[in-house]
Amino acid sequence: MLLCYITDRTQLGEDESHRRLKLLEKIKAAVEYEVDYIQVRETDLAIRELESLARDAVHILRQSSTSRTKLLINSRVDVAMSVCADGIHLRSNDISPVDVRKACRAAGNERPPVIGVSCHTGADVAKAAEAGADFAVFGPVFEKKDSPDFIVRGIDRLHSACEYSIPVLALGGVTHENAALCLKAGAKGVAGIRLFQEGDMAETIARL
Repeated sequence: MLLCYITDRTQLGEDESHRRLKLLEKIKAAVEYEVDYIQVRETDLAIRELESLARDAVHILRQSSTSRTKLLINSRVDVAMSVCADGIHLRSNDISPVDVRKACRAAGNERPPVIGVSCHTGADVAKAAEAGADFAVFGPVFEKKDSPDFIVRGIDRLHSACEYSIPVLALGGVTHENAALCLKAGAKGVAGIRLFQEGDMAETIARL
């Protein structure tokens, strides 16, 4: 079962220095308990601040010689390459994984980046697979986001999305209780923000 922790420090308090510290603690716990992917998704940060945070996160990962956790930067290929992250997570309307790999090779990066893609339809998953993405995050499955553009997809559409050739992780209202439904539908794992940021990381992972 693949696990993907998507970060959102704005849920961790009002004071910026405090919530940054709490976020890095969450990242450290995720590494310790071997969450497969950590997606640094801090969309409100300026590039310099995002890069600083990402460097601290990479440092935490590199301190562990045994963890399998991969750190992905949301959407910003330049930041991912600058901090030597393991890869990048693309939005459904971002550049192609093909172009990301070309950019990394052109920059002299010998290690191929891990690439995840956010998908909202089966067609999105098919496109991501064809372009060489390593996995897709599909959703929202159970919960509608604030934007009216995001319609709850449900288990049936998740099942259809899982018929393509890359692993699909379920996102959106996933809990300890309904995660099993996602796996039964064909998902290889689950992704979430609150799922990992609320409560104790060790207990969350054990229950999953």
